[in-house]
Amino acid sequence: MSDEDRLAGALADSEAQPLSDGELARARRANAVKAIRARLHMTQAQFSASYHVPLSTLRDWEQARTQPDAPARALLTAIHNDPEVMRRLVNGEPA
Repeated sequence: MSDEDRLAGALADSEAQPLSDGELARARRANAVKAIRARLHMTQAQFSASYHVPLSTLRDWEQARTQPDAPARALLTAIHNDPEVMRRLVNGEPA
């Protein structure tokens, strides 16, 4: 099946139409921080303790009150890519 065939099939489904630009602008973005934590099956308190992220900061990120800055985004990316190695490193253990 070609990409064009898949697109035509998707557009033919009246219950699964693409969102308009206005609908996309109003849509809530997925929270990457929360997704990383959920994938690790950790509570906020567990994630905070494991990776030395202040609990209040983690809550602010997850509730979109603030956004992680560049160093925090780098840490989160590293946690996403290899959570166990990052946990050991931030806790002063050998990788």
